[in-house]
Amino acid sequence: MANMSGVQEAPPVPATLSRFARLPWRRIIQVLLGIGIGLFVAVGSFRTLQSNTYDASTWKSFIILGVAQGGIYALIALGYTLVYGVLRMINFAHGEVFMFGAFGSYFFATAYASSGFLNRNPVIALAIIFLVGMMVSCSIAMLLERVAYRPLRNAPRLVPLITAIGASLFLQNTAFGLFGPEARAYPVPNILSGDQTWTILGITMQRIQVVVILTAILAVACLSLFVSRTKAGRSIRAVAQDREIASLMGIDVDRTIMLTFALGGLLAGVAGVQFGMTFGQVHPYIGFVPGIAAFTASVLGGIGSIAGAALGGLILGLLESVGPPLLLTGFHIPSPFQLKPVITFSVLVLVLIFRPGGILGSDEPDKV
Repeated sequence: MANMSGVQEAPPVPATLSRFARLPWRRIIQVLLGIGIGLFVAVGSFRTLQSNTYDASTWKSFIILGVAQGGIYALIALGYTLVYGVLRMINFAHGEVFMFGAFGSYFFATAYASSGFLNRNPVIALAIIFLVGMMVSCSIAMLLERVAYRPLRNAPRLVPLITAIGASLFLQNTAFGLFGPEARAYPVPNILSGDQTWTILGITMQRIQVVVILTAILAVACLSLFVSRTKAGRSIRAVAQDREIASLMGIDVDRTIMLTFALGGLLAGVAGVQFGMTFGQVHPYIGFVPGIAAFTASVLGGIGSIAGAALGGLILGLLESVGPPLLLTGFHIPSPFQLKPVITFSVLVLVLIFRPGGILGSDEPDKV
């Protein structure tokens, strides 16, 4: 029936449908999904542990490897979180910054190994190798900021994101053209080779794993002190808070943002050298999977938080190392260790569903 103005009135909504529409469906789906994940984890873990497929020493090796791998992820994740904290932008080319650091240091490591200098003077050789990796990654990160990102500083936020993806592909293919597609063996000094171990607190670990873990701890501590105690660190925090007000207070915004990219590049260079020595090889595409894993770690811990990036890297490293054998072996999946990327992407999706702000972040999603 038409009303006085001639407009047809909508039929009334039944009370049952109205109550149905008002149900908190998002919360209900989250609860059901959480129950399903909990059952999967509980059943898979119980069946794996009951089967005694792995002994105690093997589980210990998984945990140590996970902590070392998490240290590498944390170093890369710090670059993501620094750039996001200042520019609110995800630098998806950061994995390639890490890759170039690994390649830059590889050539020096190979030359030192061929001449015997790597084993005659391992401390000096490693110091130079780390320095070269840091400088190469730092240079690539600063070049990216100056050429690809600075001209788009005031563009809509989607534009720098697309540019970052394009820069990632450009750097991948540049490395492919310069270095070729084949994987190259990364030289490791004898004092850090796989059969060399240290026993710390009754736990036997490979020396390279100890170096990775200690380096990650030292890097996180130094970065935290730099950001909180130095004048440059206060400038970074001011620009992250409000670029316009920081500029009015006399802070050189462009220089501060360049410094942020440089810090992320230095840490990525350290991670590149550690990755090469830990996994024994480099190739043009090594930046993709660790880059995605590090991004997931930064989101998991709370992107924009230094402590969150470190915590997220540690947790993700442990999940990737312990998760496949613990959860998948019980279901008789033939190659559980080949499914580490599945763990990474699953963690990313679940964090975005249940806690978009991350462990140390807010509970509210941030628009990107």
